[in-house]
Amino acid sequence: MHGLSSVEAAERLGREGPNELPSARRRSWLWIALEAAREPMFLLLVACGVVYVVLGDRAEAAMLLAFVAVVVGISISQAQKAERTLDTLRELSAFQAIVIRDGVQQRVAAKALVRGDAIVLLEGDRIPADAVLLAGNNLSVDESLLTGESVAVRKAVASPISERMARPGGEDLPFVYSGTMVVQGKGVARVLATGPATEIGSIGSALAGVDVEPTRIQRETATVVRRLAVAALLLSVLVAVAYGLHRGDWLRAVLVGIALAMAILPEELPVVLSVFLGLGAWRIAQKNVLTRRLPAIEMLGSATVLCVDKTGTITENRMSVVTLAAAEGSLCRCDDTTNIPGAYHEILEYGVLASHRDPFDPTERAIADALEHRLPGNDRIHRDWVLAGEYPLSRSMLAMSRVWLRPGTRQWVVAAKGAPEAIADLCHLSPERTRALEERVSEIASDGLRVLGVARALYLGDRLPEGQHDFEFEFVGLIGLADPVRPRVPAAVAEAYSAGIRIVVITGDYPATAVSVAKSIGLRAPERYHTGVQLDAMDDAALAAAVADTNIFCRVVPEQKLRLVEALKRNGEIVAMTGDGVNDAPALKAAHVGIAMGARGTDVAREAAALVLLDDDFGSIIDAIKLGRRIFDNLHKAIAFVIAAHIPIVGMSLIPVLFGMPLLLLPVHILFLQLIIDPACSIAFEAEPAEEDSMRRPPRPVGASLFDRALLVNAGLQGGIALAATLSVFVLALALGRDERVARALAFTTMVLISVALLFINRSTCGSVTRVIRARNPAVTIIGVGALLFLAAALTVAPIRALFSFQALHGRDFALLGGAWAASIIGLLALRLLVALQGGRRRFSS
Repeated sequence: MHGLSSVEAAERLGREGPNELPSARRRSWLWIALEAAREPMFLLLVACGVVYVVLGDRAEAAMLLAFVAVVVGISISQAQKAERTLDTLRELSAFQAIVIRDGVQQRVAAKALVRGDAIVLLEGDRIPADAVLLAGNNLSVDESLLTGESVAVRKAVASPISERMARPGGEDLPFVYSGTMVVQGKGVARVLATGPATEIGSIGSALAGVDVEPTRIQRETATVVRRLAVAALLLSVLVAVAYGLHRGDWLRAVLVGIALAMAILPEELPVVLSVFLGLGAWRIAQKNVLTRRLPAIEMLGSATVLCVDKTGTITENRMSVVTLAAAEGSLCRCDDTTNIPGAYHEILEYGVLASHRDPFDPTERAIADALEHRLPGNDRIHRDWVLAGEYPLSRSMLAMSRVWLRPGTRQWVVAAKGAPEAIADLCHLSPERTRALEERVSEIASDGLRVLGVARALYLGDRLPEGQHDFEFEFVGLIGLADPVRPRVPAAVAEAYSAGIRIVVITGDYPATAVSVAKSIGLRAPERYHTGVQLDAMDDAALAAAVADTNIFCRVVPEQKLRLVEALKRNGEIVAMTGDGVNDAPALKAAHVGIAMGARGTDVAREAAALVLLDDDFGSIIDAIKLGRRIFDNLHKAIAFVIAAHIPIVGMSLIPVLFGMPLLLLPVHILFLQLIIDPACSIAFEAEPAEEDSMRRPPRPVGASLFDRALLVNAGLQGGIALAATLSVFVLALALGRDERVARALAFTTMVLISVALLFINRSTCGSVTRVIRARNPAVTIIGVGALLFLAAALTVAPIRALFSFQALHGRDFALLGGAWAASIIGLLALRLLVALQGGRRRFSS
């Protein structure tokens, strides 16, 4: 075979482009920073910083904008770490190909292949392009990346040679596909499609048409930012105008308006959201989960449906011997840790002799592993026997035989394995024995296993015969093989069900195999399934009804996986999708949360996913879901605290202006509260451990809001108690004739003390206050103590006291302070008890 000339190959490469899969461009640090800067949370921080610059308060502006730099830095660092990891995985996946050009075999980079090239396929090679088989010898290919079927498929040379590719899947097709693996045999094929025109390339093109949806937190944050900005602008302008008209001091009016705007704008909110997600990505990385898009962490905690691919996700994508049946009919069920009884050793012995040495084929590798590791001793491993001949698998005989010469003898030992019916034919079994064998095969296959027959023969002739039928075969037994379930999967499925998460298996495998695996992992309603052919016959309405109560979809092609995910989304589900193959990529991108396998997964799948499991451990998904729920719970607590703490700030900025009282809060006080106590306390909530029942309650409803009614009411009442206590102290101090600066110090101290109390009260929404206080969270203690120490300095150190416009407090002042604080604590605890009695666990509205 001559193949293309080098000149013709170069011309086609220039005309058609390299043989590369569609791939997302690597994001630069500047692009990552711009993406982060477009988030509403960062826009709010920048807007607040601009307000300070306009005021000429450059120190406060610098402090606030420093928050922007820190948070953007965290985002850039995390994103670049993810990109570097993906680059490493991408480099590992690069490979070369053997091509015939100018009549000479040569090795070239796979991306240099062009349409018309003649490529050589050898056992263990990854196929570099879509091609049609020109010649082959016992060629089998693992196409699980495209079809989901873990068993290799046999290839056959077409006559005449076709020039158009067909869809993958099925035996004896003449087509081989880019990205799949040759597990047995060898061949020569002509390239028909490269790059985007391949089967893998078409899947990559489908990804381009799938949009990534923003999460609820992103949408809610944008809404809150707009509303707060409008409210702050209008209210601060109105108050400033009213103050100027009534008091005639327009310079002071401007300061009052700005102070009110500062009080209304909760710059803690963007800090809380960004830091929670950034630290969440760091925490989830400790569980071997790489985060490519931060908001996906929060969305994962609200997932209602987890769609999983069977091969390589639920199972290990390798074959294992699990059942052996002896010739006389006895049956042995075993696993990877079982020592196989002696009556079944001969089955494995001849199964290995009928296989290649150092095999690539997963079935042959499984039989060899069982013989080497699950039999005591090695007397049935014949490394010194010499291979004398072989009879490959063919369409007319679905069995292969290998002939060995035993050292020291002139006796040929023949071992055969293949389809049970083919082995029965070779052994010339009687009709009665054939029927008994068929019943045994059906029994084993009903468990979703692949079944092979094994036979042996002795031959004393001088020359090997032409065909396998010329040997006098004796039936040895049956081997049942399965792709084993990952060890943590059954427990992970059970925990998902306890958390109200539905598991849906979407696979390209056969129904019997899918149902068997579903039963072994504890999937609900495993007998009910739909096939890809049935899905094609359904319109959107019928599909929506099918996905509502069916948990197994088998013999599914990539376009159908994407359609299933879209149907679940239309039914109002929050969909998380796991997978490792190229066939999973469109569904991974379309799902609310796409989770790719890092070790076994393909580059296309990893780039489409929001999360990547670095250790391919299905159980890590549940760990990530726990973290997602913990993040949302703690965000809920932090936002409740921020709202409650802001109400007295806004109230005490507005009430003195409306009622002609002395001003309580100046910009320095608001800066102290907002940039020291509030952000720090909010961040402290991130370190709170998960609630005890976080994985024993259903996901929050689809329409749940981060700022739901229950949160707003509870936080509003807490803030109202804090405002009432602060206002009471301020008014009472003025009524008692105390100096304005003393009244300000008393009211401000009350506000700070109640803020610290709110920090502890909001740490948990269940359990006793004593248990909450005892729960370990050093950040809360450090921040609470730090705030009190800084407050003490503001009250006792003269220069700081002057900066805050305070005056020293005396004994009776502390008595007033203590009484107000005690009353507010009683009110807050009573509110907490009332909320618990009325179903305080209703943290999420529908």
